[in-house]
Amino acid sequence: MMISRSKPAAAASTATLVKEKKKKKLPKLHDFVSTRDYTGAITLLEFQRSAGKSNEETDLWIAYCAFHLGNYQKTADEYGALMKGGSTHPDVCIGLACAQFFLGMYKEANESTTNAQASRLKNRLQFHCSHKFSDEKMLMSYHQQLQDLVEDQLSLAAIHYLRSHYQEAIDIYKRILLDNRDFLALNVYVALCYYKLDYYDVSQEVLAIYLAHFPDSATAVNLRACNHFKLYNGKAAEAELRSLQDMASPSFEYAADLIKHNMVVFRGGEGALQVLPPLVDVLPEARLNLVIYHLRNDDVMEAYSLIKDLEPSTPQEYILKGVVNAAVGQEQNSRDHLKIAQQYFQLVGGSASECDTIPGRQCMASCFFLLRQFQDVLIYLQSIKNYFYSDDTYNFNYAQVKAAVGNYKEAEELFLLIQSEKLKNDYVYLSWLTKCYVMNGKPRYAWELYLKMETSAESYSILQLIANDCYKMGQFFYSAKAFDILERLDGNPEFWEGKKGACVGLFQLIVAGHEPREMLREVLVLLRSMSSQPNPQVEYITKVIKTWAKENRVGV
Repeated sequence: MMISRSKPAAAASTATLVKEKKKKKLPKLHDFVSTRDYTGAITLLEFQRSAGKSNEETDLWIAYCAFHLGNYQKTADEYGALMKGGSTHPDVCIGLACAQFFLGMYKEANESTTNAQASRLKNRLQFHCSHKFSDEKMLMSYHQQLQDLVEDQLSLAAIHYLRSHYQEAIDIYKRILLDNRDFLALNVYVALCYYKLDYYDVSQEVLAIYLAHFPDSATAVNLRACNHFKLYNGKAAEAELRSLQDMASPSFEYAADLIKHNMVVFRGGEGALQVLPPLVDVLPEARLNLVIYHLRNDDVMEAYSLIKDLEPSTPQEYILKGVVNAAVGQEQNSRDHLKIAQQYFQLVGGSASECDTIPGRQCMASCFFLLRQFQDVLIYLQSIKNYFYSDDTYNFNYAQVKAAVGNYKEAEELFLLIQSEKLKNDYVYLSWLTKCYVMNGKPRYAWELYLKMETSAESYSILQLIANDCYKMGQFFYSAKAFDILERLDGNPEFWEGKKGACVGLFQLIVAGHEPREMLREVLVLLRSMSSQPNPQVEYITKVIKTWAKENRVGV
């Protein structure tokens, strides 16, 4: 009975499974596209193609999905094959032109549009090509053909964005959003503009509107990560991108290169030489960040080779090209490179869009620094100091300018705020801090700074600075000590003259009661230190000092 009853039950279970299988339909193309799973869509389409069930529509869909995956080369190949096959579909020529445009093949894209039918998309594409060619006349011609249509206005906003006119782009996006609240993606564009304007908090608020509906958007999550990087730190930003990976978002592949690139930035350059070089011609920022990496690692010429042929078109590119030329100019003592750097900085700092931004003011400060107009440098650095209180590079530059205008007290304070060991071991830092100590009446600190240095050309220069500046400031004891070592190292008669003058000066201070009498012994030791043979001058000065010491009962 048990066996006979189990058979129908098993049969019923099998029937249920069959019914359930029938209920589970294979996903269709629309299902993949609606969820933005373009990888799945292409897999399905290519399966149909391999099974011999494809037609022109299949090929067009493959090109469409490849485009939305960011695989523009595959897109171009698909449209190219359709053209060779004699396709007359209106999407083919213009689709090929769009793919070529995104591949950076602007000339080819422009040529492909000539074979495309007249359309709003064709005008927009030619509008963008004109911008890439910096052809203002053609740009304005296509601009005039733009209509008050959403697509045309979005193209105009994009050109404003590319020209760093972020507020103008925001105005267009907001105007469109007023009439089209369901165009949620525009919030991402607005957020990106606010990011470029350094309004990271505002960018986050606007971005949240889109992420509430599409939390797995690679573009939006990446922008949120960039905001976290600016507002907090690299670890916070990295956590955002990890969350995107955990979601296994269909759009992840689309942004894979961008995410790899940004991970390097968030990790402070870790893995830069492995990740960035292949992306140099894929992402414009990859070249710039690779240049920054080389600069930070003091490989100035490698940075220069990467950027020398770049025609700057954005403030960031102008700034970086200026920084690299300034570094090369200082390293090679090249006035030509320094002049180019100064011109780039002036161009950015004097532009209407950048003059009131922090980078713009930094550029003007750098421009005047290279022109050695330090009072003007102070005006710009003081205007942004609240943003850089603990920034070592800013304090380093600010301190140099303070010292250059004679404000040694504040310069010393700024130099001592610096924490970077690399900067603190830099000759420029050491020489300026030495000068500040001397000018602020702290020659002993200057001397201790010298004693910590290893023997080198730099320590020799510091010794000369102490010898001469202490002499000028009447700090004759440390001046004499410095001249004494210089005399031992070089034997230049000028160093003996300097030491002799410093010893006499110190003796005068002792006589006047401004230095302790016990220092007379030091004076005599310094005078005799290089006298292997009788020196009439040494003998005469020594005799005067001993006579005075005897008269005043000072033991020498």
